[in-house]
Amino acid sequence: MCRQAEQRNDFIRSSVGIMAYNEEANVDRAVRAILEQQGPSVRINEVIVVASGCTDNTVSIVEEIARRNPRVRLLIQEKREGKASAINLFLKEAVSPILVLIGADVIPEPSALEHLCSRFKDPTTGMVGGRPVPVNDPATFMGHAVHLLWCLHDHLARVNQKLGEVIAFRNVISSIPAESPVDELSIQALMLQRGYRLVYEPACVVHNKGPLTVGDFLKQRRRIYAGHLQVRNQQHYEASTMKVGSVVSQLSACRELALSSPKRRIWTLGTIALEGCARMLGYYDYRRKREHQIWQIADSTKKL
Repeated sequence: MCRQAEQRNDFIRSSVGIMAYNEEANVDRAVRAILEQQGPSVRINEVIVVASGCTDNTVSIVEEIARRNPRVRLLIQEKREGKASAINLFLKEAVSPILVLIGADVIPEPSALEHLCSRFKDPTTGMVGGRPVPVNDPATFMGHAVHLLWCLHDHLARVNQKLGEVIAFRNVISSIPAESPVDELSIQALMLQRGYRLVYEPACVVHNKGPLTVGDFLKQRRRIYAGHLQVRNQQHYEASTMKVGSVVSQLSACRELALSSPKRRIWTLGTIALEGCARMLGYYDYRRKREHQIWQIADSTKKL
């Protein structure tokens, strides 16, 4: 089957972008996991790592990988300018018809990119997102909070697409707003403006690590909500998670996790309170025009 596809030259060819800031703990494993991706219809032409203002060993680690594998390219931004700026550099350099964005602190399952990119066989599809599964321990409060949020995200995205953590999209945009702190949502808006469909592919599973502390949780969720408000104002596109009623309506789909014991019910109420607090802080930041394009790193989400 693969030989027949190669003869017809109908592989879906992709460039994978990894935006990295001080990712020495994860970047080697992330790049290798991408290079090992296999599938009958998808080919990875190149893996481009954009090292943005790194002060650790990220650059030297990627340089060593690139010396041994010609598909790996390293782009260096001497100054950290934010993830959107790094993505714009990737968009300028990538050559494939399909572009994939994945974090250095995200590990895909072996056939994740096959599931993700094969959806582009449909010419109306412009962007596809996968399903993040956290590695946090659900037997702790913060682990419960992270698993609950991603469970809600999964069920909501099946109804009204909200794509994140790993995305693929057609190479039809030259840049995203440089000040955007929520790059995936900005790309969703641009794809819809060009008349393409958004697709959520839950078979594309990637593993990430959510915050381990309340402080990191608030820091991360605060930035995301401020970014959602910014995209709604500047790009006239609203994330499906902005509608509180839509999110709450999915609690029943996650009831085993959210409501199956008294402890879990208390933890679920605590998660709702934290999310509400983060949204209030995000709204405050948006009103005060506090910039979030250069992220405050949630340190506890690193080192998968």
